[in-house]
Amino acid sequence: MPRSWTPIRTDRRRFLGLIACAGGAALLPGRPAFALDSAGARALIDRSLGEVYQVINSGQPAAQMYQQFEAIFARYADVDVIARSALGPMARQTDAPVFADYRQSFQGYIGRKYGARFREFIGSRIEVTGARPLKSFYAVTSVAHLNGRAPMEVEWHVSDRSGQDLYFNIIIEGVNMLASERAEIGAMLARRQGDVTALAADLRQAG
Repeated sequence: MPRSWTPIRTDRRRFLGLIACAGGAALLPGRPAFALDSAGARALIDRSLGEVYQVINSGQPAAQMYQQFEAIFARYADVDVIARSALGPMARQTDAPVFADYRQSFQGYIGRKYGARFREFIGSRIEVTGARPLKSFYAVTSVAHLNGRAPMEVEWHVSDRSGQDLYFNIIIEGVNMLASERAEIGAMLARRQGDVTALAADLRQAG
């Protein structure tokens, strides 16, 4: 079902981040694990966009909205995969407790960072147009109809490899969300000379 959002600004990178926080999938009741198909992947994108739409139009204070956006990200996105991708090679070298702290901080950072901008999309429309198998996951296609601009193609990547149907990447006209987050988190990590604990502390204050 099409959803309606309106951007105040038209920055493609920002729109990527917003969609990234919004997009995702969840394990549907009554479906066995690893039973993802094109219809299910498509329905899950519609479902996740619907939840974001409800928050945007709830009229709640900003702080409460950010908490709900973080919850949506945690519920529908494969946070572990995205957080590991953002951290890059350092993820394999980080002790489990340190990584867990970073992962939680990353989740909150995403919720605050992109939640603060969701309201800019009230009034525009995102229409899911199809889904197809691609390698070991499903690519769900959609078109974003933004005010005053040509339609923008958005592709969502959904997988059930974690045991749930979860969003793990999105590509907007060639711009890859995983690559964008890796560049941004990588720059923050470099400023802390590879200290993941310090990075996690920074993420708790950022966004």
